[in-house]
Amino acid sequence: MIQLSPQRVREALEREQEEFARLHPASRLLFDEGQHHYLYGAPSHWFRRWAGKFPLFAKEASGAELRCVDGLNYVDFCLGDTGAMCGHGPRAVTKAASEQLDHGATLMLPTEHASWVGAELTRRFGLPYWGFTTSASDANRAAVRIARMITGREKVLVFSGCYHGSVEEAHVALDAAGRMVMRNGIHPNAVDHERVSAVVEFNDVEAFEEKLAAKDIACVLTEPFMTNYGMVAPAPGFHQALREATRRHGTLLLIDETHTFSSGPGGYTRLNGLEPDMLVLGKAVGGGIPVGLYGVSEEVARRMWNTVPKVDPTKVRQSAHLGFGGTLAGSALQVAAVRAVLAEVLTPAAFAHMVGLAENLAERMRQVIARFALPWYVEQLGARVETMFAPTPPINAADVTAGRNGDLEALLHVYFLNRGVLITPFHCMLLMCPASTTADADRYVEVLTEFCEFLMSKCRDAEVRA
Repeated sequence: MIQLSPQRVREALEREQEEFARLHPASRLLFDEGQHHYLYGAPSHWFRRWAGKFPLFAKEASGAELRCVDGLNYVDFCLGDTGAMCGHGPRAVTKAASEQLDHGATLMLPTEHASWVGAELTRRFGLPYWGFTTSASDANRAAVRIARMITGREKVLVFSGCYHGSVEEAHVALDAAGRMVMRNGIHPNAVDHERVSAVVEFNDVEAFEEKLAAKDIACVLTEPFMTNYGMVAPAPGFHQALREATRRHGTLLLIDETHTFSSGPGGYTRLNGLEPDMLVLGKAVGGGIPVGLYGVSEEVARRMWNTVPKVDPTKVRQSAHLGFGGTLAGSALQVAAVRAVLAEVLTPAAFAHMVGLAENLAERMRQVIARFALPWYVEQLGARVETMFAPTPPINAADVTAGRNGDLEALLHVYFLNRGVLITPFHCMLLMCPASTTADADRYVEVLTEFCEFLMSKCRDAEVRA
């Protein structure tokens, strides 16, 4: 078994970070200036997470390519952490958004595109009723509110290692002793998480059965295949057990497809025949325009209307907004962008290309890793691929934690950055878009091979024979 020296990995990381700073003086200067204006040196705290100690500042992007302010070009497998899964500047979205902007971006009125979009969402994802928000976080919060309203319960059950945006109830995880704690040191924000949250490990059927048996869980909020902490596949029978248990205990099942939409035209839900009570989409579905969507089943809608009856618009002017919404939610601009994405960009043909490219790339990555006898695992879901620093696939967040190597992960990221390849900065995940090409995949495999050779020559500690 190949072992890497932690000290040598750290020294290599520092050298690559120095090279990154040398290559990107303009980005460094802009980040330094940003310290005077932004809490984290840039408009979003996510932007500081890049392994080079400061982010690239982008000049322009098109398709699966990006150019930074220092004039360097990159193959982009980050794609805005899924927000740009359509590719950068997809023509259909640009055209639709531009035309709608010329005719009014937000009107407090529906447009004729709304009917088509609603019908297409139902056709793709199977749920009959939908609502717009301005982000997936808002869509998740709306769905959680609906669940509480119609069940009369307060708690939301999530899986350790999850990420569902800024949903307060999901900011929890399990520590090494199995106790619920705030994930990543997030401030509790005056929320009584013991009252409103429950958390168990993904794939632990016995644990969620025990929590649901208390009959105080309004909904289970989950990705169908974990992607945010590290890619973790559902075990055989997991989804069937989860669906059966939630129904038996009167708990709603809320599936967050924000990332797993990369599985195919109807996301992981359609691909695998899942039957959620509610479903959330975000990021990619707007082609870069901020959009969140939540869909609900016929039964959930009926229970909502029984709790807060539908109004007769001929008699009652004030709608019951139920505590969620937003002036820009469902804007003409959003609806036009979603129509363009679903009709012309993230089509079945596009997904076939993206998934095929990801499948091929994953297999080639496995071959490279095997060639160097590194104890790493490559996971692939639809158009998404990830390298994980463990020899076998994880079954939950605890397994992912055991395999994490912060310095090695950072070294991989900055090494690839220095050679013109962008990867999602939070872990080692790649995403394909309709504009991604075989040449892009070839470049990734080329740099991966160089990286493995680099580790063997510069960071290897010893070879231990089992």
